[in-house]
Amino acid sequence: MGPDHRNHRPTRRNLNHRHHHGQPRPETARIPKYSLNLTTPQDVLPLGIRFDHPRCFAFVPTTGNYPAVLADLLSTAHLSVPGAWLVGSGPTRVELTALNWLKKLLGLPGHWGGLFVSGGSVANLTALAAARDHHLGGDLTGARLYCSTQAHPSIARAVHLLGLGRDQLIALEPDAGQRLDPRGLAARIDADLAAGLRPFAVVATVGTTSTGAVDPVTDLARLCRRYGLWLHVDGAHGAAFALSDRGHALRDALGRADSLTFDPHKWLFQPYETGCVLVRDPELLRATFRMSRHHLDTGYLHPAEARHDEVNLDDLGPQQSRGLRALKVWLSLKTFGAAAFRRAVDHGLHLSDHAAARITAHPDLDLASSPGLGILTFRCRPPGSPADPPAVDRLQQSVSDAVRATGQALLLTTRVHGRTVLRMCTINPATTTADIDAVLELVVRTGREAEQKPR
Repeated sequence: MGPDHRNHRPTRRNLNHRHHHGQPRPETARIPKYSLNLTTPQDVLPLGIRFDHPRCFAFVPTTGNYPAVLADLLSTAHLSVPGAWLVGSGPTRVELTALNWLKKLLGLPGHWGGLFVSGGSVANLTALAAARDHHLGGDLTGARLYCSTQAHPSIARAVHLLGLGRDQLIALEPDAGQRLDPRGLAARIDADLAAGLRPFAVVATVGTTSTGAVDPVTDLARLCRRYGLWLHVDGAHGAAFALSDRGHALRDALGRADSLTFDPHKWLFQPYETGCVLVRDPELLRATFRMSRHHLDTGYLHPAEARHDEVNLDDLGPQQSRGLRALKVWLSLKTFGAAAFRRAVDHGLHLSDHAAARITAHPDLDLASSPGLGILTFRCRPPGSPADPPAVDRLQQSVSDAVRATGQALLLTTRVHGRTVLRMCTINPATTTADIDAVLELVVRTGREAEQKPR
């Protein structure tokens, strides 16, 4: 779904920001050729991480695809705005169609609804805003929202933006597999209820960023029903696992939630920004975001109010002016077909399994966490390396820095159970098992070289 960049570095040096920030602002037209040269691929745009590089294993890399790039060009050229039906009935139809396709891919019931947003951060904010209004109304006193300490940081940001205090987000320690423990959660909810507090929502993560762990969604859904709480699933990365034959259980589980975050610009290989929020009852989004609930002057928008079976997607989220993000997904699926995306997801799973097997078999490497949704963590432990934890942690960072300095791969660190580990996210369809083997050998070599340096 993208070019082979093995002959290029996965990272490039950052631009001299002082030089470019200091350029004079053009007051009059410049020669077109000169203007274009300011933004050639060699000048500005590629500087930074090349997420589509087959040996970029950092963060959750996306590859993009050519039809999606064309879709961005077309939607921008047509000034497509799927906000009010009056403004963009055609773009709105495209978005509704793409949403229906995603629901079927993820195994969600047809009555679910939502919209495309910039990414998981806004999707989480949008869903939790609906949860807040539905359960709490205008009174946030004593409200409590629960998640694991492994939840994405955007959850904490959403809590802040929704007017909740830091103490109203309860982040619980995960179990040994880095998952939210339903028993520990139930005990905390009982204690908070006994203290007169108001639990209202739980966030489950499908594919934590550090290890790819999957919270037990079905058990958490059962718990939320018992206590009358909203269950939001942050599946920004991991919901795509439902496309795989290995993800049938997840397909069943996702439909038990009240809302779901999904980022096609992660494991559905779309360019940025392509996020999505889906909810069991779309009317709850409309109750939170529709213009008529506010008291400001909206007279000029009155002609654009939805009539009969018209749909105004800007009533379902925070944006009025919004681009046609959905066209990227629509055109990609039309071009490649869903089967190609299923194969690509399966390929990422195969790569992480292959990496785990190689790590387990190598005497210099220790697997720190089992493969989870295309993500795994491990340590480099060359013969004779020190055993004390701080020294081992420093070695992992040194190896990561050394691998990055070679320009051959990008492999960063994370923290698991309080320890520094190397992390691989293996979801690029262009990555091969040979790439995995080469990078692991590079890790071993740089680890041994680091141990030979005088301390």
